Amino acid sequence: MSSLYRPRHNRKIAGVCAGLGHRFGLAPSTVRLLFLLSCLLPGPQFVVYIVLWVMLPDEEKHTVHH
Repeated sequence: MSSLYRPRHNRKIAGVCAGLGHRFGLAPSTVRLLFLLSCLLPGPQFVVYIVLWVMLPDEEKHTVHH
């Protein structure tokens, strides 16, 4: 399994969903759909997205360290 980072390609906003999809073997569009559906439920989905945006390394930074 690959490590978690925000890929340079296949981004729509920040690459969080694309990174999660790549890490867990799912299509980025599937992860985006699941995220949008989760927004129908109460919870801190947008806060988690922003935290992941800040915490996950960008692909360029990821490839430099590995």
